[in-house]
Parts: sequence; C-alpha cells; structure tokens
Amino acid sequence: MNLLKLPEEEKKDTYPEEEAVIGHLRARSRRIRPELVMGIVALLAAALLAAVLIPSLPYMFRDEDPETAKVQHIRQTEPVEETILEPTVSETEPENPTIPPDRNPYNRYDFQYNRHNYLLLQNVNSSPGVDVSSHQGHIDWTAVKNSGIEFAVIRLGYRGYGSGKLVEDEYAKKNLKEAKEAGLKIGAYFFSQALDIKETDEEIQFILNMLADVNLDMPVILDWEIPDPEARTKNMDARTLTDIQLHFCGQMKKMGFQPMIYFNWHQSENLYYLSELEEYPFWLALYQDRMTYPWKVEMWQWTSSGRVPGIQGNVDINVYMPY
Repeated sequence: MNLLKLPEEEKKDTYPEEEAVIGHLRARSRRIRPELVMGIVALLAAALLAAVLIPSLPYMFRDEDPETAKVQHIRQTEPVEETILEPTVSETEPENPTIPPDRNPYNRYDFQYNRHNYLLLQNVNSSPGVDVSSHQGHIDWTAVKNSGIEFAVIRLGYRGYGSGKLVEDEYAKKNLKEAKEAGLKIGAYFFSQALDIKETDEEIQFILNMLADVNLDMPVILDWEIPDPEARTKNMDARTLTDIQLHFCGQMKKMGFQPMIYFNWHQSENLYYLSELEEYPFWLALYQDRMTYPWKVEMWQWTSSGRVPGIQGNVDINVYMPY
C-alpha cells in the first residue's frame, strides 16, 4: 500500500458531494440571470428619463408668476454683485438710428446713503421707496413708513408668461389700502407679457378695474419684461414694444394717470426707441449704488435685495427724483 497517496484517495472518495455542489455553484455564477438583465435595463431607462425630464422642469410650469421666473433666471445667470457698467459708444450706426434721449445729469458720486441706509440724491429733491408684490407676503406698512420709506409702487397683477392669462396679485388690494393708510404715497404696476396692442388694451382694462376706487400719488407702470428664456415674449422686437408702451402711456394719461416706463440697461439699448418715449418718465433697474447710466431717468431701482423694516426678506428699493 502506498501510504503517501492515501490522503488524496480518501479525499476523493470522501467528499464527492461537496465537490459537485461547488462545481454547480461555479457554473451557475457564470450564467447571466434574466432578472438581473431586466433590472439593469430598468435602471438605465430610469436614468435616461431623468436626464430628459430634469432640465425640462422649469418649463413645465409656464403659467406661474413671471416675477418668480424672473428672480430664478437672475439668480442662475447673474453674479451676486453687480458690476459698474459704463455707457458704450458704437463705432457703427445702429440698424434703426434715433436721436438719443437727454443725458443723465447725475454721476456716480451724486447719490449717497442717508441715515436709514437708503440711497438719495445730495442737495436735490428725492425720496426713497419700495415696489412690492405678493412675494413679500404680509407687510407691516406702519413699520415701513417709520423706517424712512416715503412711497410704494404696488403690483396689481400679471399676465402668465406661458399661458398669457391675466391674474390679480393676491395682496394688491390689501397693499394699496394699508400703504395709503400708513401715510405712504402709492403707485402701481402690472407685470406685462403683452405681445401686441390688443393684449395691451386687455391689461389696461385690468389696471383700470383694479384702480377704480384708488387715488394714486405716484405713476402707473406697464412693467414689460422677458422673465424666462422660454417666455411667450422672448421674440419681442423694439418697434412693437415701443408702440406698446406709447399706446399704454397715451391711454393712461387720457384717464388721468401719470404713466412711467420701466426698463433695465439691456432693454433700453435693444428693445426700446427711448427718444420716442421721452414724453414720459423713465424708471431704471440697475443694481448698484453708483449711477453710471448715460440717459436721464426719474426713478432708479438700485437694489433687488434690500432690507426694510416691516417687510420680510428681500425687497426692491428705489430712489425717485422727478424733474
């Protein structure tokens, strides 16, 4: 008997069942199970669906308040701090040349903060104010007045930037009443998405209905903006928009209101023929504390992230300097 081979022979005879089980498991592990394949396919399909849907989410709710879309778009595309812009002079004649409006008589050093930390003109009549909407929620207008704010421009409503529906601001009537009672001068604006004169007339009628029993001390404004890259207003041209504002201002003036035209620097250079609108005061949105805009304006919205006692969160703050 060969004693050296005895353990292996005994091992082969003693553990055949265990080796068969091991071999079966190894063979099974080499096979791809159908349920595993289906699971992988399902995961890949879910990932692909998410990749398509997630970028589309902002555009699935186009009937929302355009000012909400505007704020979201600003936060996504603009730096936290505003840069100090300087007027640019084109070396070539514009496609539709017009006589430029009056030059701005103020420079970057003419505005200083007062003791309430509101920007005002030095040695020239001016006043600080806010413009508000339902985004500010409930406002303690007495506290606002006591903080040194002198006027409020209140949103009456808006047109949906997807559907085009007219919607009343849920706080409009409350804000008009309570701001007036607190001793503030009040103005009003409508966030427009009008595409033509017909829609402008619809918005004018909406404004007149809202102001039927209200006496304004400040201007009324058709706040026309492109709040989102996919808004219904995204393809507006300067000729149409200038005509819309001329029509709005003319109609409101006939009704006894003081109209005003709101714009930012980009809009004033690309979407308006300002020289045709000079009969009416301009309201500029430029978020910095030094005046560098080249043309004359009567009101300046210098921050969209201001803080005012009586108002929760950020609010637009303005300085009004009528001529």
